[in-house]
Amino acid sequence: MSKRKSAKHKLDRRMGENIWGRPNSPINRRSYGPGQHGQRRKGKVSDYGLQLRAKQKLKGYYGDVTEKQFKRTYQEASSMKGDTSQNLIGLLERRLDMVVYRAKFAPTIFSARQIVNHGHIRVNGVKCNIASRRINVGDVISLGDKAKEMALVIEAQSLAERDIPDYVAPDGTDKITYTRVPTLDEVPYPVTMEPNLVVEFYSR
Repeated sequence: MSKRKSAKHKLDRRMGENIWGRPNSPINRRSYGPGQHGQRRKGKVSDYGLQLRAKQKLKGYYGDVTEKQFKRTYQEASSMKGDTSQNLIGLLERRLDMVVYRAKFAPTIFSARQIVNHGHIRVNGVKCNIASRRINVGDVISLGDKAKEMALVIEAQSLAERDIPDYVAPDGTDKITYTRVPTLDEVPYPVTMEPNLVVEFYSR
């Protein structure tokens, strides 16, 4: 399990963007970075700095997965046929915690990981508590009986700030089918992600 040890929204402020599109993000109030030097004028960022920033933003968006996990996912994407940046997004979008988040079973990626870890999610009818599990096309993801009554889940389903994407097909309010692996253009990121820069970062 990957556990974030620092404040989630500090990443928003460091990146200068509301990367999860949440209304309570502090970037909506303070557009400068955290800490005593956050308001200093920023100098020109190097190519390496841009690549690093793109990697940190993408990694942070997916619940701050560990560097080891993220690099392993990149290596797998680079060994697949086709465009590496598209493959990387496809692999990240197939994580069980992300599919739970896309299905609006949880209000944030962090809470999605939590309800998976606590055994509230079923994959093809079988309980699964591994957030990084790779979901395949055609898999059915559903809520456990207890989860259907959880306030967290009810809150997530009522959120107006995001919609369920086309590649996640709902069946009622407690079940979805993963219909296809999305391309970068299909993923509903609140901000611009640049996986091509992530590929450049790791292929240096």
